[in-house]
Amino acid sequence: MKSTRIDTLRQKGPMKSLYGSMYNYSMKIIMAALSVEILFDAAVRIQLLERSITIVFADNTIRMKFPTTRRLAEFLDVQHYYVLPYFAMMEQEELVTRAERVGIITTAKGSRKMIDLMQEKYRKECSEILGAVIFEELLKKC
Repeated sequence: MKSTRIDTLRQKGPMKSLYGSMYNYSMKIIMAALSVEILFDAAVRIQLLERSITIVFADNTIRMKFPTTRRLAEFLDVQHYYVLPYFAMMEQEELVTRAERVGIITTAKGSRKMIDLMQEKYRKECSEILGAVIFEELLKKC
């Protein structure tokens, strides 16, 4: 029995490769849409919306609690697994670290980045939550 063109197409699976390339294309769009800067901005906005900014003073440095990867994914309306590679990058760049039973916290470098963002884009809101005096002291310390 001779194979028809349709049978040949089914065997090669053009829909599968089309789906795969469309999937890869949409994955690239999502990955391009996310960045370390977007995650830091989302972290600050989450803290402002929850009206809670957790700051830890330890070892002569300022560290700030970062939202969980799941919370960031939910806030940004993306799948959790899209956020994970950026956390790996942020850990590699020494912006955040994971602390057992604490969660994700910024390093000194990450705190500086977060406080700079707070100062540039969300100064009024951060001053309302932290108080103007504390916020100004944070700006001086970082």
